Amino acid sequence: MSESPAPPARGTVGVMLPLDLPVGEVLPYVRRAEELGFDQVWVVEDLGWRGGVAQAATVLASTENLTVGIGIMPAGARNVAFAAMELATLAQLHPGRLIAGIGHGMPGWMRQVGSWPESPLTLIKEYARALRLLIAGEPGPENGRYVRCEGVVLTEIPDIVPPVILGVRGPKSQAVAGEVADGLLLAEPAAPAYITASLRNLGASANPRETVVYDAAAVDDDEEAALTRVRAVLESVGDPQWAAHIDPLPFAEELHAHRAASPDARHFARTMPADWVRQLSIAGTPAQARAAIDARHAAGATSVVLAPAGPDALAALDSLARALPDRH
Repeated sequence: MSESPAPPARGTVGVMLPLDLPVGEVLPYVRRAEELGFDQVWVVEDLGWRGGVAQAATVLASTENLTVGIGIMPAGARNVAFAAMELATLAQLHPGRLIAGIGHGMPGWMRQVGSWPESPLTLIKEYARALRLLIAGEPGPENGRYVRCEGVVLTEIPDIVPPVILGVRGPKSQAVAGEVADGLLLAEPAAPAYITASLRNLGASANPRETVVYDAAAVDDDEEAALTRVRAVLESVGDPQWAAHIDPLPFAEELHAHRAASPDARHFARTMPADWVRQLSIAGTPAQARAAIDARHAAGATSVVLAPAGPDALAALDSLARALPDRH
């Protein structure tokens, strides 16, 4: 019978596999991440780039101990039974090393491919519930509005069932995560106040196995050099779609006013106060970056995932590793 692993110890640190990393650098990147002591590598699935399942399979097969997270697979992109087969196979071949992130997908991309539903909340709720049952070897649930897999049973199931977490940002979607998923994935920026607010949205009865957070990251002995590298990544945080990330922060009104007064996103990010940059990223000296990681763990994150900022992601790994906890 399949079983779920024990909840992870807090203090996990991962690194993101950049979606635009040249193909020849992908395997050197993930192997170096493992050598340096990162606990996890997270792959992304953005329309037009690389597939999430294929990347996860390759990283798992090319490393020995890394946990690999997929963040995220859009619910509308794959039939749930066949998605369950893919994930169950990965988890069967690589026991205890997979985390499956599911989300709505970006509305523009999903509309472009004809897969944006009339009710995204209904779809993701039905999808996550069915996916978890199928991966665990249980029959698919009663057919719903979007998800139809009633009575489907997977023959090949993993000994350790991977967590299925929802990568969502809105309060209603996060409430669904608390009801039907094993946890939550928060895209960057994920300041501690945003983590706390998001976990509250899960509901009082929720007990997430995983709370994974992404943040742009740069580590340098010169603090200003590190802050400069992450500023470019923060250009979009003043846009309306990122309000859920910003509104819980004490400087939210000032940030929105600064964006409104800026002629463009680049000016907004370049002239943002340094203290805001520190809170919206994991950047600075090794000690400062480590403190930022610790603050996110203290706010409830089980895993903090560093998204390397700057032109050379492979070279950035060694500097980011300087912020890893001393246990590494």
